[in-house]
This record gives sequence, C-alpha cells and structure tokens, in this order.
Amino acid sequence: MLQHIASVTLLVDDYDTAIGYFAETLGFLLTTDEPRANGDRWVVVTPSGGGAAIRLSKAREQRQRDAIGSQAGGRVLIVLMTDDLERDYAAYQARGVTFLEEPRHEAYGSVAVFADRWGNRWDLIQPSR
Repeated sequence: MLQHIASVTLLVDDYDTAIGYFAETLGFLLTTDEPRANGDRWVVVTPSGGGAAIRLSKAREQRQRDAIGSQAGGRVLIVLMTDDLERDYAAYQARGVTFLEEPRHEAYGSVAVFADRWGNRWDLIQPSR
C-alpha cells in the first residue's frame, strides 16, 4: 500500500488574513481557494519547495476558536525544512516573524523556532549535509 500525507489542517480566524500571512510573510504558494457551502472555503497553501500542504480552516465554533494558536498544546506543530536557514531566518525576521529561539546547531542540522501569527510553534530546519 502506498500512502502519503497530502495536507494537514490549521485552524485560523480569517481566510484572507491567513492567506496573506502564508503568501507574503512565509513565501508559501496559494494552491487552492475554492468557495464551499455556507460561506466556507477550501484554502490550501504549500511551501515553495513542495511537500505536504496546509489546509487553512476557519474556526466556526467556540471549541475550534479556542484551539487557534495552540493546536499542538505548546509543542512544535509544524516542521518547515529549508535549504538555507540563515537566508530564511533573516527574511522572516525582516517580515516580522517572531522567533522564540536563536538558531542553534544540532546533530540533525540547524534549527530556529518561531511562532506564526496565531502563536503556533514551528521548527525551521536546515538538515545537516
């Protein structure tokens, strides 16, 4: 059996704000934005290098709104791989991304932890060669 993860869902408070953040701040590509019933939308963004996509889902009920920014319970929610940590770290800082830790070097590569605009934690990793 062949399987792969096509996307993961990230709860957001507003579609257009989220699209702007991912496209303008993180440099992701908007790959799908289709209207659905009841004013909902199917919105998907993808990192420029491909891989699993992120489906942006607008929180509709209180339980979902409460989970925005803490979908991983304070742990890292998403790992974003890069071919140049220093480049992306500098670009993200210039675009206002909040880094929670300075870049550090580990056995697996270099990593910097940042929070997205909702508070979810991300690892930005450049793997060791």
